[in-house]
Amino acid sequence: MSRSRTFGAFGAAALLTLAAGCGSGDDEPTGHPTGDTTVTASVGERFTLTMDGENASTRSHWYLVDPGPDTSVVRAEGRDRQTDTDSDGEVMPGASGSLTFTFEATGKGSTEIVLLHCTLTSSCDTGNGTPQPAPTGSGLTPTEPERITYKVTVG
Repeated sequence: MSRSRTFGAFGAAALLTLAAGCGSGDDEPTGHPTGDTTVTASVGERFTLTMDGENASTRSHWYLVDPGPDTSVVRAEGRDRQTDTDSDGEVMPGASGSLTFTFEATGKGSTEIVLLHCTLTSSCDTGNGTPQPAPTGSGLTPTEPERITYKVTVG
């Protein structure tokens, strides 16, 4: 799949920010170039991957692909969904949003983090044994899901 498709379809551009500091993760994250799929971190450092295009009403979801990153290098710490709101701060029915995955660098080395963007028309297997089925009888043409691989180096 081309890089422009990976970052363009369904408005699912990847935004990567590194959270400076260790432990609690309360520090403000520092910016990292959008679309950069390399992460360099120090042991104990927390960082986030924020994926746009998360929308339950249109079956548009981001998943961390199993088996996940090497936990001796990077550990998944959780995820947080943010839904777009109107000018009054109210969540609009069917609104899109973003999903932020948080990770902590646990030891020196390198690993990969693979995120998969499954949509209404894609057939997804996240590796966890519960693949999203391909559309049938809907008149929709099945598509390949977007897959973004981040190369993480912890030094």
